Amino acid sequence: MNLLDLSIKGAIALPLALMVVGCGGDDDDSSSPPPPPSTDSAEGLWIGSTSTGRDIAGLLFNDGSYYVLYSGEFNPAIIAGVVQGSGTSNNGSFTSTNAVDFNLEGGEVFPATISASYIAKQSFNGTLTYPSLGNTVVTFTSAYDPAYEITPSLSTLNGTYTGQVALSQGIENATMTINPAGDVSGAGQSGCTFTGAATPRTDGNAFNISITFGGDPCFFANQTFSGIAYYDDADKGLVAAAPNASRTDGVLFVGVKGAI
Repeated sequence: MNLLDLSIKGAIALPLALMVVGCGGDDDDSSSPPPPPSTDSAEGLWIGSTSTGRDIAGLLFNDGSYYVLYSGEFNPAIIAGVVQGSGTSNNGSFTSTNAVDFNLEGGEVFPATISASYIAKQSFNGTLTYPSLGNTVVTFTSAYDPAYEITPSLSTLNGTYTGQVALSQGIENATMTINPAGDVSGAGQSGCTFTGAATPRTDGNAFNISITFGGDPCFFANQTFSGIAYYDDADKGLVAAAPNASRTDGVLFVGVKGAI
């Protein structure tokens, strides 16, 4: 996946609705249902929009980590980036000082902070502030989606997905296969291969995932990115987002099971 050689740059041209629909996977006999979100936590799957005309779909887990995908401006048909970080919930207030915005539209990475108010399992509203952009402020509103409480299942995740993969250097077509044991393998159109592993989370409807790139022609040869994946059984859609260890770049895969 030698993304520096790509002529295409911009947002991934697959719908954010793959995640927004929020139907999740079927129960698995080997998995226990995740516990319900705390009544004093911002934990959950949150669906909403921003003051800049973007749709958002965010997962915030009980350890405070989060991944928020956002669409293009006034264009919900594409995924334009993901905001990742960790924060603290306390008596209806959520704060995060280490957010990183992996923006696919310009191939840039921006630090940010988040300040929000929430009502557990109802609403999560707040602001993102970008210090490197003159303290630009973006506001957002979102509502809780109970699909967060569905038990994630490796048997449901099992399959081959066709879609697109992106780093800040660019985007290319790719396939990803996940077997019933959670082993991950795949390749981009440039010939870069990758392997990894997916495991169900115990706190919500998502999977931990790791991706290790192969050697040449991969831009991040032999490096490992770790993050999360979300599967929507209704649309057979998979979204996987993972930053590198230093959070200076990230990989985003969006695909559909069995697509040609």
